[in-house]
Amino acid sequence: MVSEGETRKELNRCFEKMKMEGIMISEWKDIPVELLMRILSLVDDRTVIIASGICSGWRDAISLALTRLSLSWCKNNMNSLVLSLAPKFVKLQTLVLRQDKPQLEDNAVEAIAKHCHELQDLDLSKSLKLTDHSLYSLARGCTNLTKLNLSGCTSFSDNALAYLTRFCRKLKILNLCGCVEAVSDNALQAIGENCNQLQSLNLGWCENISDDGVMSLAYGCPDLRTLDLCGCVLITDESVVALANRCVHLRSLGLYYCRNITDRAMYSLAQSGVKNKHEMWRAVKKGKFDEEGLRSLNISQCTYLTPSAVQAVCDTFPALHTCSGRHSLVMSGCLNLQSVHCACILQAHRTHTSSFPHPAH
Repeated sequence: MVSEGETRKELNRCFEKMKMEGIMISEWKDIPVELLMRILSLVDDRTVIIASGICSGWRDAISLALTRLSLSWCKNNMNSLVLSLAPKFVKLQTLVLRQDKPQLEDNAVEAIAKHCHELQDLDLSKSLKLTDHSLYSLARGCTNLTKLNLSGCTSFSDNALAYLTRFCRKLKILNLCGCVEAVSDNALQAIGENCNQLQSLNLGWCENISDDGVMSLAYGCPDLRTLDLCGCVLITDESVVALANRCVHLRSLGLYYCRNITDRAMYSLAQSGVKNKHEMWRAVKKGKFDEEGLRSLNISQCTYLTPSAVQAVCDTFPALHTCSGRHSLVMSGCLNLQSVHCACILQAHRTHTSSFPHPAH
């Protein structure tokens, strides 16, 4: 990101260039588009919206140049604001509409889908008033979406979510945390069939899904790198085995409160790491060791696991850490796993003991 100081220097250069070229600014509308957008990059989104109403020249310039907008600051009347802005800001690629209290309604999402066809990143989290109609609108008008946050949207059905995936096939990041009604095995099967570019998926507390749904994901989304299954209480080792065998690029896996998980799941993860060792060594040669293999694993409250199985995973993936400040292997509530340690702790222990002279000396 360009710093404020660098932007100010660039503005000064623009002014100097204008002086040299004999460009005079007598009114606000005379400011060149490039300079206008530089100025607006220094202010917040609320000011950008105000600026778009200064004159028709500014409105047209901002409409064609603005690619990112956040309205999360809007505590009231967000729905009306979206209805008025969507027809103007047709080049938006990122739109953040996160809410503290439900404001958005289906007609606002319909307006976005009607006018913002270049949208790639949309955050609708906590939009409790939205219904299936919003997902149908997005499916028709926003087919370029690569990132979609629907966390906390509790009124969507699994049929509407499945319909969305048939048209939004470029999705790479999808957050469905808490979408209990929308996330079913059928919905996951649709995601697996239609969204094979998916890399990150949050299914936290979607308690209705089973191994069938997760296995559909594993087979249909081989590039999956981050998967959160926390609170998905019905899944068993079968889900983890499928992920270990099919999703060789998996970097982060959340299994918090998945109490049916046993040692078999852990050993399958460890074995997948051994089978993919050549990928890890290839990354090591490129100086990108941490980019291969599991880097984050949450098995908190998985009380059936034993130390030997978890230690096998930890030994296979050196990027998993139990040491202070780097907890990427999270085992809260598993008191029987206190003996599991990462390579850092073992190395520190060896270094500490080697600093003392052997009695024989």
